[in-house]
Amino acid sequence: MVNTSGQSASRRRTLVLLNPNARQGKQNIDPILDRMEDEGLDIKVESSIGAKGLSGVIVERKDELDCVVLCGGDGTINAAARGLMETGLPAGIMPMGTANDLARTLGVPIDLNLAADIIIAGQTNAIDVGTVNGHPFFNVASLGLSADLARGLTRETKQRWGRLGYAVAASRVLAQARPFTAWISNKDERVRVKTMQIAVGNGRHYGGGNVVEASAAIDDGMLDLYSLELKNVWKLAMMLRSFRQGAHGAWDEVRTKRCVEFDIDTRLPRPINTDGELVTETPAHFKVHREAVTVYVPSKTAQAPGLSNPTHSGPAEPATQQI
Repeated sequence: MVNTSGQSASRRRTLVLLNPNARQGKQNIDPILDRMEDEGLDIKVESSIGAKGLSGVIVERKDELDCVVLCGGDGTINAAARGLMETGLPAGIMPMGTANDLARTLGVPIDLNLAADIIIAGQTNAIDVGTVNGHPFFNVASLGLSADLARGLTRETKQRWGRLGYAVAASRVLAQARPFTAWISNKDERVRVKTMQIAVGNGRHYGGGNVVEASAAIDDGMLDLYSLELKNVWKLAMMLRSFRQGAHGAWDEVRTKRCVEFDIDTRLPRPINTDGELVTETPAHFKVHREAVTVYVPSKTAQAPGLSNPTHSGPAEPATQQI
């Protein structure tokens, strides 16, 4: 199913969705879009989405389009997930956010000209989407420390400090962190844990380059869970390298599990962060949707660490996924 030759000779009708509130959302990309036009894409740009949201615009215009290009960060891509799942339209990524973790997973470079080259070339790969209580996520959904971080990381902080803003907000969160009780269930077991954070990964990268698990891929049909069961939150400083490499499961304080579905419950409802946005709360049901979205990827997909099967490309079944 590899699309090695790109699209057909006909021009691709392309909707470019630009998030002006993304960290690089004010950057002038007109020269890049002009080059994409020259290379066979008919471009229409939307930057004022309104009440319909990104997914609503994609669904509304699906009959006029051959593909979508998302200009923003992980939150922008997340907001388009439902529309991409419903329509089956392939999506290109122009990484213009703060963390850009999905781009990192797929091997899409931060350089926007190089990212445009990938879209122009037209090679695609089907990837999984996770959901929590019906809300989609590409990277990681979590509760605990990261949800507290998402709540404290304002748009102004991200705009001003970029990735450094995560460190500033994280230091505040860690100073106030306390463990909480949760119950984690899957098809094999139900366990009670005392934890600082539970994360469920669909992709590979999250949090500005951390790895959810060393072998995790966004097209492996699995979710990767870890629970951070620390007594002293400051021990995290010793574990940072492990989190960057996805080797944190080697620590006694970290519980890991791989499965296609999880349920998590807590004594009191706790907010859940999906790709940087707080969208739901516990009790929570997590599920993976296999090959639910098609994305443009580099031709040398072996260089994309978040793809387990780069030779299996192209759209999945018509995406009428119910989430």
